[in-house]
Amino acid sequence: MKEIEPRKSTNGAVSIPGSKSVTHRALIAASLAEGQSRIRNFLECEDTFLTLNALRELGVKISDKGEEINILGNGGGFAPFSGIKPIFLGNSGTSYRLLLSTVALAKGHYLLTGSQRMRQRPIKGLVKALNKLGVEVLCTACEGFPPVYVKAKGMRGGMADIDGAMSSKYLSSLLLAGPYAEMDVEIEVKGPQVSRPYVDLTLDVMSQFGVQVVCDGYSSFRIPTGQHYRGCEVLIEGDVSNASYFWAAAAVTGGTVATDNVHPFTTKQGDIAFLNILEKMGCKIDRGADRVIVHGGSLAGIDADMNFMPDMVPTLAALGLFAEGRTSIRNVPHLRYKESDRLRSIAIELGRLGGRIEELPDGLIINGGRPLTGAIVNPHEDHRIAMSLAVIGLMVPGVKITNEDCVNKSFPDFWKLWDRI
Repeated sequence: MKEIEPRKSTNGAVSIPGSKSVTHRALIAASLAEGQSRIRNFLECEDTFLTLNALRELGVKISDKGEEINILGNGGGFAPFSGIKPIFLGNSGTSYRLLLSTVALAKGHYLLTGSQRMRQRPIKGLVKALNKLGVEVLCTACEGFPPVYVKAKGMRGGMADIDGAMSSKYLSSLLLAGPYAEMDVEIEVKGPQVSRPYVDLTLDVMSQFGVQVVCDGYSSFRIPTGQHYRGCEVLIEGDVSNASYFWAAAAVTGGTVATDNVHPFTTKQGDIAFLNILEKMGCKIDRGADRVIVHGGSLAGIDADMNFMPDMVPTLAALGLFAEGRTSIRNVPHLRYKESDRLRSIAIELGRLGGRIEELPDGLIINGGRPLTGAIVNPHEDHRIAMSLAVIGLMVPGVKITNEDCVNKSFPDFWKLWDRI
């Protein structure tokens, strides 16, 4: 159990480890590439190791030296084997969804499994799309949910459609594997695409490895056949989502925190827009080429459509407790299918501390300025909720977080860096 030490003002500087989202995508592209790739500032966490180990199970040669990974790509060709190979992916939704299409390129029988929570996270839209692209894949226990069985023999290609409202990772999965289909892959997105910046991130990584996608906004995508990834060197920039907790620490305490290895002018990570929200709430932001400094101030509640940066919702909810007036968070119904039902989990735990929270079908309303009291809080095995609860503990004595090690999913060094500032 982790008890958070209250502080009158939080000041300091922290270097932010590599982006989890970029690391996953770079690992997959490098494994499919022709030739050698070197990935620097690799994020070492539970989720990225699940992706790395799954690629090794597929026969990819990977050597790791701490934050540097060397991968000898297989050019999209996986060695066949007999029997059924299980691949365990824990509760990493990113690993599971991105790798499902990659496994389809192999030769053999695979069973993608995961934690109990993973069995509750929908996968139907991606399974249906892969079926349309000529992949024999089916859910083995409950229709539309993991585990998923893949009789892999490559991807034919052609046309498929997906519902954009469920997850951007469905589209990213198809995009990453698409260059190795037998024919062009064309994907139509039905309805608005949630978490669009993560699609941009996927396209950016693909481009770094030499593959271009023809896009019509976010409604249709075509991957011309014949393109292959080429081995290259990639430097992973800092994880903006993980930087947000340190920004929030400055915001609620009125302190000043600098985050290094964050590139606000060039990053494709959509969560960088959270800086605009902090400014609207009353913070002062200094942006440099590879550094962001947040100066806290008196906070005011805001109305925010968080559809394009859903991972920032726990952080914003924590800030909302200390803002004058109401903070309205909307248009994030897909948060109910994350590591936990994030909307429900946030409402429960902030309410346990005395917050007045209204849970909506697609968001939350936080009524700020109410008296709060310390309590034992449960992050629901959700790393982002645990880290956002730490922000609250800076201002509220007696906040104790159970299962604090759940942050290892994305940020194993979080508590060390948190205590340092």
